Amino acid sequence: RRRRAVQILSVMKHGRMKLYHALQSQGFGTRKVCMARVRACAVAVNGVVCDDPETEVDPAGLELTLDGATWRYREKAYVLMHKPAGHECSHHPSHHPSVFALLPQPLVARGLQCVGRLDQDTTGLLLFSDDGQFIHRMISPKKGVAKVYRAVCAEAVTDAMLAALRAGVQLNDAPAPIAALACEKLDA
Repeated sequence: RRRRAVQILSVMKHGRMKLYHALQSQGFGTRKVCMARVRACAVAVNGVVCDDPETEVDPAGLELTLDGATWRYREKAYVLMHKPAGHECSHHPSHHPSVFALLPQPLVARGLQCVGRLDQDTTGLLLFSDDGQFIHRMISPKKGVAKVYRAVCAEAVTDAMLAALRAGVQLNDAPAPIAALACEKLDA
């Protein structure tokens, strides 16, 4: 950790950073790959092609163009997706395609993580980020961020089912049962 912190500090001066580092931080490849892309005149900075990877750029308002696509620099990434059924919330899925396959490769390469998860057959809003502190604030039980789920069931929901949810359900990978703070039947 210490080495990485020193490395990042060495490339930033007065809010500016080297072009190759800006590319690398956005998920466009390793240091070596990013430097080669700039030297090959494959990168434009705010619309102007640049061939010097050591060029200092201001991240505020920075737009990078690579392979004909414009990419706005973001220090941290926050992405919302309506997750389709049939996808797993894992970088290494076991039975179904990964939700990460639905995202642009640079976002995946920069280390985007799911904020929570939805089962493979569940659809709904899914949040991703590469901001570890934000992810922790959202998923840590100690932070008390409520999550709301709406389930459509194949069978009629009984009062016993609702009581079981309130009492706690044991998930395969959870150390203890997880109880719903509240649950209600929406349809008769």
